[in-house]
Amino acid sequence: MSFNPLEEKGLNLEKQIRTWHEITKIPFNKTSVDCYTRTRQILMNGIEVEAWGFKHLFSRISADEETKGLISQIRRIEDMQQTTVNWLTPSDQNVLETTLGYEQVAVELTAWLAQNEPDEYVKETFDFGLLEDFDHLYRYSQWAYLEHGISPNSIVQNKTDIIIGRPTQYHHNCNKVRLRKPYDKNTVTPQTRVNICTLVSAEQQTHNYYAEHGMEYGNQCIRETYAEIKDVEEEHVTMYESLIDPTESLYEKLLIHEFTEVCNYYTCMEDEIDTRLKKLWELFLDYELGHLQIAAKLFEKNENRDAEEIIGTKILIPNKFKSQKDYVTKILENEVSKRLTGEMGYMDKNDITENWGSYPVQKALNSEGSPSERVIKIISATKGKNLVIAEKSLKNKESELLKKGLQDTPQAPDTVTVEELKEMQKEKDFEFECN
Repeated sequence: MSFNPLEEKGLNLEKQIRTWHEITKIPFNKTSVDCYTRTRQILMNGIEVEAWGFKHLFSRISADEETKGLISQIRRIEDMQQTTVNWLTPSDQNVLETTLGYEQVAVELTAWLAQNEPDEYVKETFDFGLLEDFDHLYRYSQWAYLEHGISPNSIVQNKTDIIIGRPTQYHHNCNKVRLRKPYDKNTVTPQTRVNICTLVSAEQQTHNYYAEHGMEYGNQCIRETYAEIKDVEEEHVTMYESLIDPTESLYEKLLIHEFTEVCNYYTCMEDEIDTRLKKLWELFLDYELGHLQIAAKLFEKNENRDAEEIIGTKILIPNKFKSQKDYVTKILENEVSKRLTGEMGYMDKNDITENWGSYPVQKALNSEGSPSERVIKIISATKGKNLVIAEKSLKNKESELLKKGLQDTPQAPDTVTVEELKEMQKEKDFEFECN
């Protein structure tokens, strides 16, 4: 179904206050929930956190009392929506299980967005980040098995491969090197605006979750792994948000945020198989259509332009959670050796020069070892093999992928070598042990 969201009134703001019982819904069952119900829940939590944070920033630098009053009311409602969405997480879902859900969001969402992104430069940026989140899923999966004895497949449910990507130790860059060329607000499509806002929200929430929960483990190496990957998520937020034209006005950005919420709730509603959550996404879509009307009126009043100039006249699809194995494999095989240049472009690892801006950062951070490498050493020592969940044809390429992904320098002192990985590959799978 396609419709013009600017023509939909949605639910009146005054009718959006709910009781505490309505705000705090019963969580989903972690053992029976569909993995993509979980990913939608994680994504919409991030979408709401981003919208809430942006509106607080807007209020802090705006002198317009009408605007501040209206967005304060919307912000309060969206904070309640965020509570509802986040509180769907069950109390018996441990931190690493939730983490695997976050990384599945990152892999599947980024792959979907890349394939549905009209701007080739933005698409290339999405593809680059995709391989990094793909590797994070692999690293965290080892810990989920070692710490809790759980199969990562109980979370990803055969929809997402778990195998080595671009090694995490090489995700650490000078943050100036992460900066990308922003789109031109005068020529950019609504799809690109919504795609970027969606991905920034998801990556920012991933960073926040690791920052708030990574310290909850007593195992020091797990704590360090969260610290390491949290740092990469900071780089991802830097990279993706830098694609946004900084000259967009606050009213433009407000309109884009509300439109992004509308599009994401609409897609969740359309795709959801859990009837209880489907009704929730439908309700919040109605809320956000009401918020969009307010944002559009504020934009048109303060900018003297039509909202259609910014967001168009039709609903967009910024998320479509389904297995992206074929696409991810293609990017993995072709781009695992890709690196960032200092000129907002990309290069092969073999073209890195001695004065590359990220070398000092990588050498400093990894001089005493990389926790994401260490976990593979640990699982090798205890099990003789790292945990890989993928088709045999992809598993057989694991050492080849590592060879393509490793830089000659710098290498953390505990780096898993190609030869060591080949030895692990000789051992039988142990996935059956944690079913």
